[in-house]
Amino acid sequence: MELSLIVLLAPIVLTLVAIFALRPRSRSSGAKDLPPGSLGWPILGETVEFLFGKPEKFVFDRMNKYSRDIFKTKILGEETAVICGPDGHKFLFSNEQKFFTAFRPHSIQKLFRSYQAAAPVQIARDAEAKVLRSPGFLKPEALVRYLGKMDSITQQQMQKYWEGKDEVKAFPLAKTLTLTLACRFFLGTDDPERISSLVSKFDDITLGMHSIPVNFPGTIFYRANRAAAAIRRELREVIKEKKTAMATGAPMQDILSHMIVATDPSGKYMPEAEIADKIMGLLVAGYSTVATAMTFFMKYVGERPNIYAKILAEQSEVEAAKKPGEVLDWDDIQKMKYSWNVLYEVMRLTPPLQGTFREALTDFTYAGYTIPKGWKIYWTVSTTNKNPGYFPEPDKFDPSRYDEGNTFPPFTFVPFGGGPRMCPGKEYARLAILTFVHNVVKRFKWELVHPEEKVIGDMMPTPEKGLPIRLRCH
Repeated sequence: MELSLIVLLAPIVLTLVAIFALRPRSRSSGAKDLPPGSLGWPILGETVEFLFGKPEKFVFDRMNKYSRDIFKTKILGEETAVICGPDGHKFLFSNEQKFFTAFRPHSIQKLFRSYQAAAPVQIARDAEAKVLRSPGFLKPEALVRYLGKMDSITQQQMQKYWEGKDEVKAFPLAKTLTLTLACRFFLGTDDPERISSLVSKFDDITLGMHSIPVNFPGTIFYRANRAAAAIRRELREVIKEKKTAMATGAPMQDILSHMIVATDPSGKYMPEAEIADKIMGLLVAGYSTVATAMTFFMKYVGERPNIYAKILAEQSEVEAAKKPGEVLDWDDIQKMKYSWNVLYEVMRLTPPLQGTFREALTDFTYAGYTIPKGWKIYWTVSTTNKNPGYFPEPDKFDPSRYDEGNTFPPFTFVPFGGGPRMCPGKEYARLAILTFVHNVVKRFKWELVHPEEKVIGDMMPTPEKGLPIRLRCH
């Protein structure tokens, strides 16, 4: 038994050594004025504690032990500074591209950058960002045109998966809905079920994004890598079909179409493999966090009939002003102020995404400590979301915190980040979530089947049983 275990673990350990130990160390890692903290175990650092001990608890424990402003650690093979609190948020948001730039953990790089090995020609990151910005897809004025379709798809999903059922699992259905919406928005496909059938594959990718990048059977990353390959194959077919349709004069009304025609300064087009990877990344971002917010809305509101009643009253007013069969419009969304305050509280207590990484472009100083060039910076909303100094009774679910007239100190509540790297999909997420809220609340009241259901997951929270709920039609 012991021998077989050694044989099983040996390739994993050797791979970890190759990934982490043999990579060059930052030139300044021996500086005397580094932040307080610990780099943990050789090779692994504190990765295990970070991934499997809840990132939120990981950060809180070290803030209490070392500093409320900043501490050092080593996670996912990287020497990392964790900058905390509202002052930390402000510093990070204000110095993008001056002191640091975006960084994706090695697991994410491997999952979403397969094209670099297959096709070295690629469009620079600023050109890629221009593709997303130029048609204005994620701006409110563009999203308004998509809102009616978003409402229609949500109604279809309600009719197909929710209506006529006594009990459903909210989390899987939320993921099916958000992936269908993302397929329509990013791919322009009228057959979203084609990609939605791969929901489980997207789940594997989501889990693998912040895992130890060991491509060995049985590991989280191995499953994620296989899932990414399957989705990539399907997307390559979608890209070919889109090119054929565009050649016959089909309108360019989605991000995929604009990626296909985008060129770099030398006039070269983006390779299909690269387009597939980037679209896969957009689909993951457009479905997983939005589905998580929807699911925990169902959880928190299902536990609080008084809050449900207020949401129902607001949504009933919206519905009463509509003609039969009329879809939601921009003015309707603006009337859903209380519903959005409820979602703010959902995201404060259960952030759909714990945090993101950056890389230091140069040595810089913060709170009296030096962060060396090449170190990574971990940003997380968790350092302020449950601080009683900013949120009295922080564990209490209280949407009135966000009522007009109530204010927070700057940079204490930043669910979508801030500065140049504020989540570009913020408005898309708001429309998708509020459209879901409108359609589910006007149809049903619900209660949780397992009120004490455990929430699992590290970077992205997940109800252990999928959040089964009992539905009661109005």
